[in-house]
Amino acid sequence: MAQSDPLREQIIAQYDAMSGQLQQAARYVLEYPDEVALVSMRELARHAAVQPATMTRLAKFLGMQGYDELRAHYASALRRGSDGFAAQVRLRDSEDTEPRKSDIASHMLHGLSAQIARLSEPDSLQRLEAIAERLGSARKVYVLGLRSCHSVAWHFHYVMSLLSDRSIHLDGPAGTGGDALIRATADDVVLVVSIKPYATETLALAQLAKGKGLDILSITDSEVSPLVGMSTHTIFCATESYSFFHTLTPALAVSEVLCTLLAEHDRAKSLDALQRADDHFAQLKTYATATPQSKPRRP
Repeated sequence: MAQSDPLREQIIAQYDAMSGQLQQAARYVLEYPDEVALVSMRELARHAAVQPATMTRLAKFLGMQGYDELRAHYASALRRGSDGFAAQVRLRDSEDTEPRKSDIASHMLHGLSAQIARLSEPDSLQRLEAIAERLGSARKVYVLGLRSCHSVAWHFHYVMSLLSDRSIHLDGPAGTGGDALIRATADDVVLVVSIKPYATETLALAQLAKGKGLDILSITDSEVSPLVGMSTHTIFCATESYSFFHTLTPALAVSEVLCTLLAEHDRAKSLDALQRADDHFAQLKTYATATPQSKPRRP
């Protein structure tokens, strides 16, 4: 579904005014618009973990006569253009035959490829550039990502630590991860990575930093993520997967792109920093060096 879809924009604008159940239904509609067109209301409600009547209430909340009008909107959008892949993946459970492991792997990899490709669309590129520019101008960059998002936050922090000492990872033993914010100022920023279900500590630390005057830059999964309202800049990463689990591959791709954009910000300085890192690792013998293959002995 295109980002400019007026119904989508309406759902996002009215999301905060919805009850908890309506929000749950609305979020599912935002994340899986093809399903609205392709499955029954009862099946859609089951996938969204709400009662079927909630879908009707959502449609009426949005000013429609009933659910059929909501479904017709998405059916029309689907007819206007869809590659069919998302529908094929999401309706896989209705198939009678057990999918082969190679098919599962193929679906996952094609899906990831499409998700990463969407990050190169103009809106996402503008968001990436805006985040990179703000990161580049900050005195310090605090990096926050908990639970499953820890890997993305750590990757960004590790790469940035090779370039300078500006990156501070908000992670630590015995619940001390947020202590580094004691010295934070309004000249700093926080890069936050969080997807549904959003870790409460992530949101609390982000709100604390915002209260101190820091800009919040977020990598998240939805326009209705709680990070959107507190963020100066946000980029959205798909998390749906053919697997049982959310994917973090698009978020990791964003981390890699941001690191590269920041390195290119001052290429000469970055190359000097990386050379110092190489020399340091060489002294520590951190990495094994390649050795020529020994020639086989003659019999």
